[in-house]
Amino acid sequence: MANAEVFKSKITVYVVACWIVAAFGGLLFGYDIGISGGVTAMDDFLMKFFPKVHERKLHAKEDNYCKYDDQLLQLFTSSLYLAALVASFGASKACRIFGRKPTILVASLFFIGGAGFSALAEHKWMLILGRILFGIGVGFGNEAIPVFLSETAPVQHRGAVNILFQLFVTIGILIAGIVNYFTSTLHPIGWRVSLAIAGIPGLVLFFGSMILTETPASLIERGKDTKGKTALKKIRGTDNVEDEYEEVKRACEIAKEVKQPFKKLMKRSSVPPLVIGIMLQIFQQMTGINAIMFYAPVLFQTMGFKNDASLLSAVSIGAILLTHLNTTGTMDKGLAAVVVVLVCLYVMCFAWSWGPLGWLIPSETFPLETRTSGFAFAVSSNMLMTFLVAQAFLSMLCHMRAFIFFFFSAWILVMGLFVVFLVPETKGVPIDSIVERVWKQHPVWKKFMDDDGPKNKEMV
Repeated sequence: MANAEVFKSKITVYVVACWIVAAFGGLLFGYDIGISGGVTAMDDFLMKFFPKVHERKLHAKEDNYCKYDDQLLQLFTSSLYLAALVASFGASKACRIFGRKPTILVASLFFIGGAGFSALAEHKWMLILGRILFGIGVGFGNEAIPVFLSETAPVQHRGAVNILFQLFVTIGILIAGIVNYFTSTLHPIGWRVSLAIAGIPGLVLFFGSMILTETPASLIERGKDTKGKTALKKIRGTDNVEDEYEEVKRACEIAKEVKQPFKKLMKRSSVPPLVIGIMLQIFQQMTGINAIMFYAPVLFQTMGFKNDASLLSAVSIGAILLTHLNTTGTMDKGLAAVVVVLVCLYVMCFAWSWGPLGWLIPSETFPLETRTSGFAFAVSSNMLMTFLVAQAFLSMLCHMRAFIFFFFSAWILVMGLFVVFLVPETKGVPIDSIVERVWKQHPVWKKFMDDDGPKNKEMV
């Protein structure tokens, strides 16, 4: 078995450009996360599409926790993730048959279409359709981009490269907050401008994807060995790639024997990466991060900040932890400042842990023969949980009030225990050696790995 040390590589300008271009899909995802909260807090948007919610917002004595409890308003945010859930399985097939690069290109087209349709919406159905187009783009992008980054990164830099996706998600959320802050004063078209600007990074991803190389693993898996070796030399910046090429080729030969990868995922040996891939996505959302990211401006207004101040605060921390808020009236400003500091810490901790690692670990723990299909389950699980959180949060806030954050805290405790006992370390392990060097060595998951022999050779 080849070791990571013998895989020669250089970090070239070209490969860095490829990583940054691909990571723009993360920026689009983050922008979509951040933009919806600001838009739903804009009076012009509410008056046009959700007049009843706007009326409740204007009532000074209205229950603070229930001002924005409206299923259709929540559907504006959550419909994107339901569409992404469905699209992720089609994206998995596209990744496997056509490659990672074309899948990223398709994602950019849906992003551009979603931006245009949302910005021009005159009716609720047009608004929701625009979000669905965004969602399909998210499904394709979130399927292909983490896999692309993992497969093109040198083993010793794989973690850092894959974290670019989450970094750009965070940048996208920041940009969305800044955009919403300035467009909130553009009456009555501010919300249209906010939604339309999503087309700009979509165009960057579209034109940038033209320079991307296809990943060596994808090319070799599809029988293009010579092109795969050439691509490997190009992204490694050296001609000395024989050892890594042979390892990728061996993994691809195994993958070719698997005719039905989704059925292969039901095999006992696929349980460890599948369980971890799905559970990491569920747990990532049960931190409560996206509930806060989606509805930060709404929550700030609930606390008593003015509209502009609520959007500016969302730029700073992307969130608010709702404590010490009475049913009516506003929160004491001193307490509000303390809450802002606490949430800064909360968001920072998420960005260092569950944010990037929730995407990194599933992208590198599936063997090549089930990598795209397995990651599709991970992406779809993330989108399902994101949809549920987005659709239910404002209603949960209305009924559970501040206790909703204790609900998320209990989940975080469970998540910690799961990581301690069931998540293996993959640092420094070549992506195509995960089975031998990770799963078969883990004290719990090794029980699911078949012994070497004829039984283990059986392929679907």
